[in-house]
Amino acid sequence: MPDVSTEIAPKVLDVRPILQNGGEPFQEIMQAVRELAPGQGLKLVAPFRPQPLFRVMEGRGFDHEAREIADGHWEVLFTPQPAASVETSADAGNPETWPDPSLHLDLSDLDPPEPMVRLLAAAEKLEAGEVLFALLSREPVFLFPELVKRGHQWAGNFDEAGAAYRILVRAGRPKG
Repeated sequence: MPDVSTEIAPKVLDVRPILQNGGEPFQEIMQAVRELAPGQGLKLVAPFRPQPLFRVMEGRGFDHEAREIADGHWEVLFTPQPAASVETSADAGNPETWPDPSLHLDLSDLDPPEPMVRLLAAAEKLEAGEVLFALLSREPVFLFPELVKRGHQWAGNFDEAGAAYRILVRAGRPKG
């Protein structure tokens, strides 16, 4: 008999009523993801195949399995990927060899663009080679090119629950 005692049932979110009432369910979906227990999945029920959400959830460390259930309605099971991969800037080298962060920022409770503004300001005050760590509520896709443009290196990923983005920034020198 298989041991299922350690498996956590996925959280179920049916977004059909939200869409029927003219609402946009993205924020509710992201809130559900933030509330997941470590290792827990999310079962999403929608009136269509939510293709754009697959990439968003992949970026948060989730695989997906989609199946049509009836009349064009879909059920998608998002499950945590075994190990979160780390994204890096092209010139980051091996972030494991970077020095420990000299500055820690928790920017997870701020709305855009404030986290990006504060992180860039903090990075500019670091000496070349120093590292800062920041915790963000979402993947900072607009921050990455700004860091590179300013000569900084970065490495980051989502935490195990996919609820927070963690980034290390190593200060460099401006290009050009």
